[in-house]
Amino acid sequence: MAGNKSYTIVEYFGGDDGYRCGYCKNEKGNFSHGMWSHTMTVQDYQDLIDRGWRRSGKYVYKPIMNKTCCPQYTIRCHALKFQPSKSHKKILKKMSKFVSKGELPTGQGDGEPMESVCEEAGPHEPSKVCPAEVKYPAVTDIQKEVAECPAITEVQKEVGDAASTASETSGKDPVSVPDGRTTATAPKPAAGMGADPGRPPCRKAKDLRKERRLQKEQMRQHGDGVSSVVSPTPPSPTQTNQPKTLEDFINESLPDNSSHCLEVRLVRSNPPSPQFRASFDASYQVYKLYQMAIHKDPPDKPSESQFRRFLCDSPLEAEYSPDGPEVGYGSFHQQYWLDGRIVAVGVIDILPTCVSSVYLYYHPDFASMSLGSYSALREIAFTRQLQKQSPKLSYYYLGFYIHSCPKMRYKGQYRPSDLLCPETYVWIPIERCLPQLENSRYARFNQDPDAGDARVLKDVGRALVLYRRAVMPYAAYSRKRKGSSDETEVQQYAGLVGQDCAERILLYRS
Repeated sequence: MAGNKSYTIVEYFGGDDGYRCGYCKNEKGNFSHGMWSHTMTVQDYQDLIDRGWRRSGKYVYKPIMNKTCCPQYTIRCHALKFQPSKSHKKILKKMSKFVSKGELPTGQGDGEPMESVCEEAGPHEPSKVCPAEVKYPAVTDIQKEVAECPAITEVQKEVGDAASTASETSGKDPVSVPDGRTTATAPKPAAGMGADPGRPPCRKAKDLRKERRLQKEQMRQHGDGVSSVVSPTPPSPTQTNQPKTLEDFINESLPDNSSHCLEVRLVRSNPPSPQFRASFDASYQVYKLYQMAIHKDPPDKPSESQFRRFLCDSPLEAEYSPDGPEVGYGSFHQQYWLDGRIVAVGVIDILPTCVSSVYLYYHPDFASMSLGSYSALREIAFTRQLQKQSPKLSYYYLGFYIHSCPKMRYKGQYRPSDLLCPETYVWIPIERCLPQLENSRYARFNQDPDAGDARVLKDVGRALVLYRRAVMPYAAYSRKRKGSSDETEVQQYAGLVGQDCAERILLYRS
């Protein structure tokens, strides 16, 4: 993607100490392995999250599943096959009604979007070296490559122009393009014709049931050998019309005199684009209000440095590929602008095969709008749009599914979806996993007792180490250190990241 001069540089912390759990509030029950990432390629992070890792800022952590109080299973949704459920449609219609008529629902919305307390995963600072001290030549090369890539403003314009052309030829609005509006420009339907004049008129459910019973009876008689001449029955509307897609609901035509205007803008957070810098203060203020109102933080806790550290800083370098999305890979903020002001922000990573949701925060005045679920639906639609540019980018990662935490079970409603087996790292349909999780917090989903980790690194000597600005296999590093005493730690690290990553990621040693 960014060429063979891109490197990932990490410091491994281990996972012996327990930390406060943000879900069950156990003070010492959260156990995880952790790494501080100075820089990371998107492919390495893709491989890591496919082994149960996840990032919070530049800190990358992996729960110790059979030890932690609330096991956290990586979950992904098949974005291309997703169909909104009744509850999802209700949320989309609620937003459409608010934008068109200005009616704000009362009460609270549904569950939180992603992990509730992102800063409590474990230690978040490198103990041995600060990022500025890592001066490997390739890092400079990476920055040079990023500088030579097209600016995000140009990329956004190109995507917007392409989407506009596509909407003219296909009749669909650009749903989740960087500057796509929720309000549509389609003409109003004629009176009495409904939203789509091309659709057949609605029929009563009683008539449809009667017709289906007749068809079943005719099929049964034919199956029993009863000879009959059956006149062809004209297909019912339910047979000729496909169900409304997610994009149909998002793009639903709104009147010209809508009360509000909602825009979704994609801005790159690392390296920060001009649009990100210009909206930083407004975005931070929304985050501060969110943390105080939703998570009950004291006024001094949601500081600007905390916001920058956990939700703006990212180890992922910006990368571009001829067969990738036009906006490129890396870390972004998807900003929701209502009538010219930010009301919500979704923090996401665009990776080689997925869009990974990191966090969502919103203005507490809109807590009744179910923005957690609404943003997830918009991000699924965004994933589907990116897949048209990059065919292999077809999954939406919702972070962790925590069955033992009722508030986090809603992620399992985005079907079809898979959970990652914590022992063999293969994806298992969630329907097969839930019965096991009902019986035990921790479960091995792979039913093959002989299956193991196919990508385990058997020879730890092949793991790459960055030592005194030189890259070398661990075997060479151990000889230089004359029998290094950290072999156990390196073995643990190599086993957790797997063979592919261990042979690509540089493990920093002082």
